[in-house]
Amino acid sequence: MKRKYSLIMLALLVILSGSCKKFIIEEPQTALTEEQVFKSLDNIEPLVLGLYTSWRNTKKDRGGFVFTLGTDEAQQGAYQVRTDDRQAGLDRYNGFLTASNTALAEQWNSRWPVISAAAKVIYALSLNTEDPERKNRILGDASFIRAALNFEMSQYWGEIPLIDQAKFAEYGTKRQPLTLVYSNIVSDLENAVKYLPASQTDKRKATRGVALALLGKVYMYAPVSSGVRDFVKARDTFKQIVDAGTYQLVDNYADLWNPAKPNSSESIYEFQFNNVYPDNNQTQWQMGSRSLAEIDQYAYFGGYDLMVPTQYCYKDATAGGLWEAGDVRKSESIRYDFTYKGNIPVLNPAFGGDELDPHVKKYEDIRTDGSLSFWLSGKNIFYLRYSDVLLCYAEALNETGATAQAVDLVNTTVRRRAWNNNLPDDKKWSAAMSQQDFRTAIMDERMRELCFEGWRRMDLIRTGKLVDLVKTRNKWTKESGSVQPFHNRYPIPLQEIKQNDDISEADQNPGYSNN
Repeated sequence: MKRKYSLIMLALLVILSGSCKKFIIEEPQTALTEEQVFKSLDNIEPLVLGLYTSWRNTKKDRGGFVFTLGTDEAQQGAYQVRTDDRQAGLDRYNGFLTASNTALAEQWNSRWPVISAAAKVIYALSLNTEDPERKNRILGDASFIRAALNFEMSQYWGEIPLIDQAKFAEYGTKRQPLTLVYSNIVSDLENAVKYLPASQTDKRKATRGVALALLGKVYMYAPVSSGVRDFVKARDTFKQIVDAGTYQLVDNYADLWNPAKPNSSESIYEFQFNNVYPDNNQTQWQMGSRSLAEIDQYAYFGGYDLMVPTQYCYKDATAGGLWEAGDVRKSESIRYDFTYKGNIPVLNPAFGGDELDPHVKKYEDIRTDGSLSFWLSGKNIFYLRYSDVLLCYAEALNETGATAQAVDLVNTTVRRRAWNNNLPDDKKWSAAMSQQDFRTAIMDERMRELCFEGWRRMDLIRTGKLVDLVKTRNKWTKESGSVQPFHNRYPIPLQEIKQNDDISEADQNPGYSNN
């Protein structure tokens, strides 16, 4: 974050790099200066659209799923573990999960430029005297993006720098206390709720609803030590969304994964992709089976086994796994059958041996089948769905003493849909369920509903279950036997420590060495 600086110029793009220390201004003869760019809302607004694109791009390809590895929900394929020790460390929690881990450093570095540029926009808007309504709408956009990324960074790394141009002399680029980090995230989201519109014609842009939903999540997911975790506030925030009636579950769970039905009534926000480079997401490239890729590069569920479900995530409850009989989400979320055009693939002995074990299905893009490489997969990727809000709302109800109401909410919405809107009596959760039993049940229900959508690690961290569940359910973690409580946080990248004068070796997260 020192010596690499964000370059922001007007070209209907934000040109970004890995910096939050300061901004270097380049002034090409054919370009506007930064001062000129940020003086006019006509120039600022397209820069914000560039921020949305840059945020979206952190979710594509391999980088979009790194944080889901090393959980009880998903792990790397065997060939991946065998051939890349540093990446394997994300599941093994071993000596390769260090400050020099490049897989993690890439994720750290890809997010700071977006945060820094959003901060620049927010500061510029504070000095702008043009159309107040338009200015505030842009402020809502930039505030939401900064909050979303700061939230993600802090969930995984703990104390993080706060990039605020107005307070740069005070904050610099040193790591800030969690109390300050989360109060700033809340403040940004409150601005986003205040200024963002209820709906957007341009689906790339956020709405008041997604800002409100993320604010509710912040109240639930913030570490207790931040002073921000508050289930009453979470409950009341989610209730606003439910009572507004803006969103509703789609009737058919399968429709959520149909690329012909994007931006449904259930979608609070989704990242917009398509099958044309550079707007494809390469997701299937990482999720599909290597055995299918050997048969046909145009097989839409082929790929390279970056992320596969754990046995717990793909097995039936009767076999010690997750799934209950009749739950339609199982077959829509996970691929069990690899027959392609009448051909049954065989395992290549040179690979890892799990290429025909169950794989992630949610991201398969059938539009590529037979005509495009699976590298050009381009289905939208969900950020937040209404079902997530309902489950969070139910959890907040349980934590505030309304367990029976929480049970009824889950039964009549998310679980009802999971059995084709006809939930059998033996699958209904009991109204007499205890608060503690609900806590256990909701974690499994969140995995069934939201598996591979990016929330599991945060769920494990906030409930204190990461070590206990991952070491028994993730094959590679169990095999290594080295996961420890300090692994609830990732190490601060070594490059950051070397380049940022405000972060020293002593600032490294506990448990990690600086190598």
